[in-house]
Amino acid sequence: MKLLIVEDEPKTGDYLAQGLREAGFVVDLARDGLDGLHLAQTGEYDLLLLDVMLPGMDGWTILQMVRRAGQDVPVLFLTARDEVDDRVRGLELGADDYLVKPFAFSELLARVRSLLRRGKAREPEVFRAADLELDLLRRRVTRAGERVDLTAKEFALLELLIRRQGEVLPRSLIASQVWDMNFDSDTNVIDVAVRRLRAKVDGPFTVKLIRTVRGMGYVLESGEDQ
Repeated sequence: MKLLIVEDEPKTGDYLAQGLREAGFVVDLARDGLDGLHLAQTGEYDLLLLDVMLPGMDGWTILQMVRRAGQDVPVLFLTARDEVDDRVRGLELGADDYLVKPFAFSELLARVRSLLRRGKAREPEVFRAADLELDLLRRRVTRAGERVDLTAKEFALLELLIRRQGEVLPRSLIASQVWDMNFDSDTNVIDVAVRRLRAKVDGPFTVKLIRTVRGMGYVLESGEDQ
């Protein structure tokens, strides 16, 4: 998924871009309205995150131009303005959601994912790796047809790993996604959680799917090469 952030405040823009990249998104960042409009009209984005008050051109005008061009890309406004009239105006112009600063990054991430789920690309309901299945709707995990009982955190951890199977995930990303916290190198909470998950998912089976990549993180593999 590719996102465009149009935000003129440097620290905010950099923080949002870094956080969303660590969450697995491809992110472009524009610092003013004119650059933002150019990128929005020429790039293929799955979601736009627009500040309202921008140099060169405000977020409302960017939204108007995007909609006039026939682009139905979802738009999330990020703004310090909390006036009802401002929110109504943005929604009437075609915005899909509105988030008032300051906000928690976890809330932003939830809004982004919600908007993307409403989009054209429907995410799969069941993820598979070898004989492992994770059913999102039923919140159910099976391996070789046998039920695997997981805690809520273990399920969230496995969901992250299986969504991005084959990709080595650093501990910092796992910490932000599953625990919504910054990774502290002095804590072993992630290693303990992975060890417990591995005992349930891999322990009884010959083929091991969850692997530690020393000094880098963890990866869930398809099992085809084993």
